[in-house]
Amino acid sequence: MLFRQLEYFVALARERHFARAASACYVSQPALSEAIRKLEHELQVPLVRRGQKFEGLTPEGERLVLWARRILADRDALEQEVTALQTGLTGVLRLGVIPAASSTVALLTDPFCAEHPLVRVRLEASLRSADIVERIRRFELDAGIIYPDQQDTADLVVTPLYEEQQVLIAGSALLAGQSDTISWSDALQLPMCLLNNGMRGRQLIDDALATENLTVTPQLETDSIVALLAHVGTGRWATIVPQTWIRTLRPPAGARAVRLDNPSVTARIALVASAVEPGSVLTRALLTTARSARIGDVLGGRSTPTGG
Repeated sequence: MLFRQLEYFVALARERHFARAASACYVSQPALSEAIRKLEHELQVPLVRRGQKFEGLTPEGERLVLWARRILADRDALEQEVTALQTGLTGVLRLGVIPAASSTVALLTDPFCAEHPLVRVRLEASLRSADIVERIRRFELDAGIIYPDQQDTADLVVTPLYEEQQVLIAGSALLAGQSDTISWSDALQLPMCLLNNGMRGRQLIDDALATENLTVTPQLETDSIVALLAHVGTGRWATIVPQTWIRTLRPPAGARAVRLDNPSVTARIALVASAVEPGSVLTRALLTTARSARIGDVLGGRSTPTGG
C-alpha cells in the first residue's frame, strides 16, 4: 500500500468525479483509476461503485476512507514534527472561520504568523460551524473558529476566544432621540435588513425575539455583513450585527450603534481542533497562540473556559 494510492482514493471521495480527482492530484485519469484498483486488490474489498461514471463509494469504501484520511494526516503531522525539530515550524495551516469571526481572526493569525514566519496560513472564511467541525474530523482543516454552542465538540479541543454581542446599527436620523440602548419592540419599527434565515447570526436574533413573543420580517436579507452595513450607509436602513464588526470596519458615515436590551444577544466564539494525540505541531502552536493572545480581553469581552 502506497501513500499515493491513499491520496488518490481520498481525492476521489472528496471530488466524487474521476477526472476532477485526477486533476487535483496532477495525474491522468487512467493512472488514478489504476492506482485505486490496485488499492482495492491489496485490501481485497471494493472501494468504488463504478458505471459509466463515478457512482459513489461502496459501504467498505465509506468506512475505509476515514482511515485513509487519518493515515495521510498522521503522515503530514509526522513530517511537520520532524521539520520543526530540525529547522522550526514550516508548512501550511488550514483554518476554517465562520463569517461572523472574519473581522476578528487577525487577532489570532497575526501573532501566530509573527511567531512562526515560515508557516503559511490558508483561511476559509465563509464556512458554517457544522461544516468546519465536519471538515476537521475529515482532516481537511487543521482548526476552525466557530459558534461552539449547538455543535457536537466531544472529540475536539475547544479554546474559548471571546463573547460576541449583537448591536443595532442605523442612520442617526432613524435613531433620533434614542439613547445608547433600544428595546426590541422599538427596533422592529425600523426598516430592517438582516442576515438570511438559517445563518447562526440570524438565529440568535430570532431566538431573542421569540422570548418576547416577537418576530421580524426584514425587507432585505443577505449572507453578507458587509452588504448589510452598505445598506445602513444609505441612511434608510437598520441592521443587527456583531459588535466586533464595528471595531474593524467602523459604522457607516452618519450611523450609530446602540445596544439591544432585554434580552441582549450574545454568543460564544471558540477555536476548535481535533483532540487526536499527538496531532499536528502546527495546530498545537496555534492553540498556544490562542491562549496567550487573550482575544476576549482585547475586545473587551470575557472568554469563559469550557469543556470539550
